[in-house]
Amino acid sequence: MNNTETMKTVKSRLTEYRRVLVKVCCTSALAWMFASPANAALDIEISGGSAIQIPIAILPLTESANVQGKNRIHDIISNDLKGSGMFRVLNTSGIPSLPTTAADIKYTDWTALKAQGLSIGEVQQAANGNLKVNVQVMDVLRQTPLLQSTYTVPASQYRHVAHLIADQIYEKFTGQPGAFATRIAYVTKAGKRFTLQIADADGFNAQTLVSSNEPIISPSWSPDGSKMAYVSFEKKKPIVFVQSLYTGERKVVANFKGNNSAPSWAPDGSKLAVVLTYGANSQIYTISADGSNLQQVTKSSSIDTEPAFSPDGKFIYFSSDRGGRPQIYKVPASGGSPSRVTFEGGYNVSPRFSPDGKYLTYIRNDGGSFKVAVQDLGSGSVKILSAGSQDESPSFAPNSRTLMYATRVGGKGTLATVAVDGLVRQRLSEAGGDIREPAWGPAQASPK
Repeated sequence: MNNTETMKTVKSRLTEYRRVLVKVCCTSALAWMFASPANAALDIEISGGSAIQIPIAILPLTESANVQGKNRIHDIISNDLKGSGMFRVLNTSGIPSLPTTAADIKYTDWTALKAQGLSIGEVQQAANGNLKVNVQVMDVLRQTPLLQSTYTVPASQYRHVAHLIADQIYEKFTGQPGAFATRIAYVTKAGKRFTLQIADADGFNAQTLVSSNEPIISPSWSPDGSKMAYVSFEKKKPIVFVQSLYTGERKVVANFKGNNSAPSWAPDGSKLAVVLTYGANSQIYTISADGSNLQQVTKSSSIDTEPAFSPDGKFIYFSSDRGGRPQIYKVPASGGSPSRVTFEGGYNVSPRFSPDGKYLTYIRNDGGSFKVAVQDLGSGSVKILSAGSQDESPSFAPNSRTLMYATRVGGKGTLATVAVDGLVRQRLSEAGGDIREPAWGPAQASPK
C-alpha cells in the first residue's frame, strides 16, 4: 500500500480529495486527532428559526405516585419542538390552574396567551414495570382534539416515547413528518481509542457499537436501521465490516488486496457500494451484504470514491477527479458510462441524497472554505447551507428536512445540523473533545 492510498483512507473521504489532489502525502498528519468522553450526551446550541413560529403549550403530564419524579416527558417534547425552530413553546407560569384533562381546559386562558396548541396527558405505572403514557393535543382555536396517543413501553423508553409524541405534534402542525425519534451515529476518539457511537437524535442515550485503537471511519446505516457498515483499521489496513445493532454480531464484507472503504447501502439493503483499490486506483464496486458477488461499477484511471445510491437504486452517485477537478458523477448501478452531475463550482464532493429524492447534498469549495451545499433536483438550484470553513460528511434526516454534518469551531470538531431551507441551525458538541463522521439513521418503528 503506497503512502497516497494509505492517506486517502485514514483521513475522512473529503480529506482524501483535499490532500490527494494537492500531492500532500504525509500519513501521520492525516489522522484527525480528537478526544471525547464516552457515552456523554451532546450539548445542543440552537440558532435561527422559522419566520413564523407556532405557539404551543406543553404541560407536565400527571403522574401516579410510583412514577413520581421520573416524568421528564413534557420537557423532552418541549426541547424537541423548540429545537426544530418551527415552534415557540409558551411559558405557562401565569396560568393559575393548569388543566390535567380536556374537560378542565379553560380555552380563554390559552387564547389570551395566543396558543394554537395545548398538550396534556398522564403517565401511569402499568404491568411488568412498564409505563403507560397517554397524551392529547388540543387545537385551542377550534377547541377540538388534534391527536390522542397512548403508548405502553418499558420505563427505559420514556425518552423515545417523548420523541415520538413530538414527531406527531410536529407533523400535525407542519404537515411534515418529524425526525426526533431517530438515531445518529458518529465517531469519537479518547486518547488512542476510537469509538463508533450510536445515540438518539438529541445526543442522549449514547451507546458504543465498536471501539478500537485504530481508526474507525465511514459509518453507514442499513435502510431498516438494523445494521451498521463501517471501515475499521484494526487489522492495520482498511476493511469494511457490517455489524448487527441488535446482537452485536459483525462480519467482514470487504477485505480485498489494497484498501476497502466508503460503504454505502443500496435502498433495498441487499448490497453495498464500496471503494476498492483492488486492481489499481480507487474505483467503485458493489458487493452483496454477505460479502459475496463483487461487481466492478467504474473503470477509470482517476480517483472514483464516496458512492451513494439514488433513492430508487438505479444509479450510484460518486466523487471523481476524472474531469481534472473533483466533481460529482453518476453511473448505472450495474455499471456503464458515467455522466457528470455538478457543474456549478470547481470542487464538489461527498454526495448524499435526501430520502424523499428531492435534494442532493454535497461539499463545495466556496472561496477556499469547504461548505455544505444542497441542490434541488427539481429546479436545479443550489444553496450553500453551512457557514464553516472545514465542513464535511453531510447526512440527511429521514424526513429530508434537516442535514447533519461535521464542522470545526474554535479548533474543535463538532456536529451541526441545518434545515434544508437554511433557517434553523443547531450545534452538537461534547465537552473537552471532538466528534466526526456523522450518519443520520432511518425512521424507526413506533412502539405501541
